[in-house]
Amino acid sequence: MAKRLGSGTLLLENSPSVLSFGAVGTKKEGEGPLGNALDRLWEDSMLGEDTWEKAECRLQKEAVGIALEKGGFTPEDLHFIFAGDLLNQCISSTYSIRDLGVPFVGLFGACSTMAEGLAMASLFVEGGFGERAAAATSSHFCSAERQFRFPLEYGGQRTPTSQWTVTGSGAAIVGKGKQPPFVRGVTIGRMKDMGITDANNMGAAMAPAASDTIARFFRDTGKQPEDFDLIATGDLGQVGSTLLLELLAGEGISIAGQHNDCGLMIYDRERQQVEAGGSGCGCSATVLCSHILPELRQGALRNVLFIATGALMSPTAVQQGESIPGIAHLVWLSGEPGPGGGQAG
Repeated sequence: MAKRLGSGTLLLENSPSVLSFGAVGTKKEGEGPLGNALDRLWEDSMLGEDTWEKAECRLQKEAVGIALEKGGFTPEDLHFIFAGDLLNQCISSTYSIRDLGVPFVGLFGACSTMAEGLAMASLFVEGGFGERAAAATSSHFCSAERQFRFPLEYGGQRTPTSQWTVTGSGAAIVGKGKQPPFVRGVTIGRMKDMGITDANNMGAAMAPAASDTIARFFRDTGKQPEDFDLIATGDLGQVGSTLLLELLAGEGISIAGQHNDCGLMIYDRERQQVEAGGSGCGCSATVLCSHILPELRQGALRNVLFIATGALMSPTAVQQGESIPGIAHLVWLSGEPGPGGGQAG
């Protein structure tokens, strides 16, 4: 069972295994540093559909399907699926999952959704409420631009602090198992709002929440940054990553040697012209499911903190001058299970 430490940190003593995972993207993601690691790429960002929103649904449906196929599972093998996205009413998730017949828990954590979903799936398995649970999310550059900024036809200028929404999706299936990676713990985020109102500077809006979550995890567990091969945030981009290191330094914590950000890993900023880096629910999800989880399974990474960050805003609130609350959820992933973990599925 989970053991609660401090404020929001839960240790999963049975350490559920991430049994299977899948990640998909389109041409731009394929041209980035992790392009060869994605399970499937489309040349056309419409994916053969007639709207951007339908294309995003297709991305998430494909990612879940790949995770099921790679694990040798059918939808009937899933007891729950936790999913969400950036679009109003989370339509990418609801429409992509509606035909699976799996008990569905819809989530909204903005770009923190992959960590939120993975945490919930792991806790349900740890608590014995299901043998297998999935987490999935997605984003699409064009659907996000239409909802949060301007339709592409507008031709608006992008600021240096803005980030490029990843057109991609990731899905992971959690259950009892003896194969790494294992979920050793989670820290549920607290909302932090430092008064940022610029929707083109989400890295700055989310960095305080990431700093708070990471600092609480270290205080609650007694762990040190040096205990981890990688501390991966997502998706703060360049602006938010710089601010995160400064905020943690003020707490006496240095993660500079272990830190990377999914928004900086998915694209080549210089070559691909993505301003401050990648963003979107699909950003951390694709990096997690194409790079981080495989590296843990192969033993190239042994201990990882995955902290997906989200800006909990809406177009209406931003237009009314509201500031942007940030959130960050943490999942501790390891090549070794906890004291009661590594159970057969």
